[in-house]
Parts: sequence; C-alpha cells; structure tokens
Amino acid sequence: MSGTTPFLPGQETLLASWSALAQISPGARVIRSAATAAAVFPSWAPLNNAILLNAHDAAAATAAASQLTSLYSDAGVDAWALWMPSRVTDVDAPDGVREVGGLKRDTTTLVMQATLPPGLRHHDGVVRTSIAAATHATDEPFPAADLAEPEGVPGLAAWVLVHDDAAVAGAWSVLHERDCGIYAVGVSPGWRRRGFARSLMEHVLADAQRRGARTATLQSTRRGQPLYESLGFEPAGRYEEWISQ
Repeated sequence: MSGTTPFLPGQETLLASWSALAQISPGARVIRSAATAAAVFPSWAPLNNAILLNAHDAAAATAAASQLTSLYSDAGVDAWALWMPSRVTDVDAPDGVREVGGLKRDTTTLVMQATLPPGLRHHDGVVRTSIAAATHATDEPFPAADLAEPEGVPGLAAWVLVHDDAAVAGAWSVLHERDCGIYAVGVSPGWRRRGFARSLMEHVLADAQRRGARTATLQSTRRGQPLYESLGFEPAGRYEEWISQ
C-alpha cells in the first residue's frame, strides 16, 4: 500500500493528549517531523508511542522506525511502538503492511468516533482526580479518601468512579477544539460487568458536551467495542501497532 497515510478522526486530539500529559511527566515531550509524531516519555513507559504521518508502506515505515530507534535511544527509552493509521474498520482484517524492519507486529486498536447526542447523563459517583489516581483505579480499588487533586493542565481531565467509598474505575480525557478524546478506560478486576464503565463514559461525555465538545473519539480493543457501540460510537479506522524488538 502506498500514498498518503490517512489522518484518522481524533488523531490531532490524541497528539494534544500526549502534549498535555507531557506537562506532568519529567523529561517528556512530543517530537513531530514530516514522517512521524513521537511521544517521548522517559518516566512513563506506556506512552512511548509514535504515529506514522507520511506514506503508508513498508519502506516508509522501516525508514521511520530507523529514525525513531535513534530518537528513543537518545532519550534513554528502550521500548516503544509505531502506530500505522489505516481506514480499515475491521479489527481482524489483514494488514496492508506485513513487515517493518526492526519492529515486531503487536496489537490493533480500533478508532471510534461519536457525535454527542442531547440528554447525556451525569453520575454523582464520578469525580475528577489526578492521572495517577485514575490509572490506579483501573488496576485495583483504593479508598476514595486517598484521591489526589487534578493536575490543572488545560483541557486535560482525569476521572474515577467511586462505589462504596472506593475508586473502582478510571479514565482520562482531553478536550481539543470541539472533540473530546477519551483514553485508558478501565475497571478494577472483580468490579467488572456491573455497569461501571458505562456510567463513567456517560459522565465523561456529558461533561465534555457541557464544555463545548460536539464529537468524541477513542481507541478500542475488541472487548470494549460493544460498550462503545452501545454509546453511539462507530468504527472509523484503526492503528496497526508495531513494537521495538
């Protein structure tokens, strides 16, 4: 496959989220070139990701991977991922590019987009907190009394759902222009399949609409797709992710 790589819905919002998160992580930055946009987070391993921006073919991806290897090495980052945007909306469809020199094929995430409808619900149990607390709540519940204050970065918001005085689900969001990007949605093991993820999502979407958002975008695994579709999200493309070896 050749030609120009598609800019997927929410891609600029995703890059804005990386820039916002870089403000709270030591040494972090987003480096953009003609070929890629790279999130460099020396102190936050999961965020070391780059998006291919130019021609969507094996040669372009291999050349970008070579440049990124040097960039991340200079920053002291050993593990990172290259995301290749695609307009394919089936998570199980074959890849357009089968090999990228120096990288190993990893997961695929589905890009989904929704137009925000009227009547979105707020939930009293959902509260703002810090990114660290929201991340913690997706791994294990912890006392709501221990929730930290939000970081105060413009456009960035972190959320937890509190049940029985414990934070049991978390997510964060970024408002970029009229789009709200929603990321890292998760529920603590043992608390899943109880509607908490839906309540959390409804509240985040309602808050985004109140602040002027007209659309919302996110990346979904296969497991999360039915929930997001029930909330009005539709597949718009995918990221085919390759990781450093």
